[in-house]
Amino acid sequence: MATTKQPAMSPSDLPVSVVLDRITGPRRAEAEELLALHAEVSGAEPVVWAGRIFGFGEYEYRYESGHGGRAPLLGFATNSSKHTIYLPNHFAERWTDLMPGLGKYQASKACLYVTRLAHVDVGLLRVMLERSLAETRAAFG
Repeated sequence: MATTKQPAMSPSDLPVSVVLDRITGPRRAEAEELLALHAEVSGAEPVVWAGRIFGFGEYEYRYESGHGGRAPLLGFATNSSKHTIYLPNHFAERWTDLMPGLGKYQASKACLYVTRLAHVDVGLLRVMLERSLAETRAAFG
């Protein structure tokens, strides 16, 4: 009997503590701070997605092409060099009221990269997470 492969981006039963324990140095405490912030904003407990992403809540999406899947409402991942915070597409271009005051970061289409949490305004980061949550809920229910 064939088994169906889980999509790469799906929640897992991997304990949050296992992924957190992979994080060392000062980013460990920062990851714990990000866990608390995301949980507070989302009202959800963290779940590990794709073996490394801390996800909070969940929604289903479907594009006009028919492609669809599941994703966390809010999420981030931490590695040895940075924190990657997942936000809506083109957030940096659309949220021009927030980006200038945020601090030291890099951005891509849907990711905010932060080397050290101390280098950004965590209050503005909270506003970004709140805005992200509201936009995602409005778009996907």
